[in-house]
Amino acid sequence: MESTAFDASERRIWAGRAKAYAGSFGKLCAHPVPRLLDAARVRDGVRVLDVGTGTGAVAAAACARGARVTGVDAEISMVELAAQAVPSAGIHLAVLPQLPFSDGLFDAVTGNFVLNHVGRPRAALAELRRVVRPGGWIAVTIWSVPTAAGQALLGRAVEAAGAVRPSHIPALAAEDDFPRTEAGLAELLTSAGLKDVVCESMQWDHHTEAEEWWGGAAEGVGAIGQTVVSQPDHTLGEIKRHFDLLSAEFAGPSGRLALPHAALLAHARR
Repeated sequence: MESTAFDASERRIWAGRAKAYAGSFGKLCAHPVPRLLDAARVRDGVRVLDVGTGTGAVAAAACARGARVTGVDAEISMVELAAQAVPSAGIHLAVLPQLPFSDGLFDAVTGNFVLNHVGRPRAALAELRRVVRPGGWIAVTIWSVPTAAGQALLGRAVEAAGAVRPSHIPALAAEDDFPRTEAGLAELLTSAGLKDVVCESMQWDHHTEAEEWWGGAAEGVGAIGQTVVSQPDHTLGEIKRHFDLLSAEFAGPSGRLALPHAALLAHARR
């Protein structure tokens, strides 16, 4: 299956950014890991595939439960970092929706926010279904829409500075998109042939330093980071000025930010 313009953009966005992600937004994305593993029934002896393993947070937690863990990621710097962090897991380079595994090889498959980064989410889920055994579990997370206030902070700063998303970062094609709601994600899993689908919302406050949160964007992490770093110096300075003003809304007495976030967790059986 040919990659989409969205897929090609994702490869450029994430190239070489594993360490920058680990030091910023990666800490946020690790929050749902225990619930994700519970939803996929990951325990001692289970053969689990973690797709889009990133820096290996899910793989490490699955290994700690005694699971037999394989992880894949489309970005080589992520693969290298995860392999160092989780030496007991097998970490490989692979790009959805084509995984280098035989049908039904795994008891469980997890994907922590990976569906946000693929050009054909339905095809990606169909591939996850292919590699899990009959009766095995698939569990995934995505960011929900509308976004929570903390997740919207950087976007608000970009908008307040009059900056725009650069044209080389395409949106997901309309025919491949889906509602980022409980019903929308549940329907996506059902359309991939999965059964016993359950989807729930999660809300939490991510606690971080303002400069750490800004640092992820300033190093070009994700689409928001690429939007920030593509701006001319004057506009970049304006984004930072607005970020400093807006982030005060979330600062506690110590100055640390408490950023509200919301996501969806869905699980289903093959």
